[in-house]
Amino acid sequence: MSSDQPGDTGASVVVSALAVNVTVPEALRWTDVRRGQEFTLSTLNIRLLPDGTLAAKAYGRPTAGGRGAYVSFPVPADRPELTALIAAAATRAGELWAAHRGLG
Repeated sequence: MSSDQPGDTGASVVVSALAVNVTVPEALRWTDVRRGQEFTLSTLNIRLLPDGTLAAKAYGRPTAGGRGAYVSFPVPADRPELTALIAAAATRAGELWAAHRGLG
């Protein structure tokens, strides 16, 4: 018998999003331009979509420095090393989630 009470581990719990932020290793970082300003992309935000596939955006700061916004960019599709980083990060995040020890 299943219950919809808080703490129930049944299928009634609806998780609306899972996301992880990953630092891009120095050797894999790249630059892109938005509104005439160059950005160095150094972080990935990886989301697990409801259908089990992954989506990712890259974030970075202006290459020239300063207080520029933290802006998102698409992850280049022609960079297999970034695709591998995304897959490895998702797998590692799953391991960490599965081993959680509850609220501290």
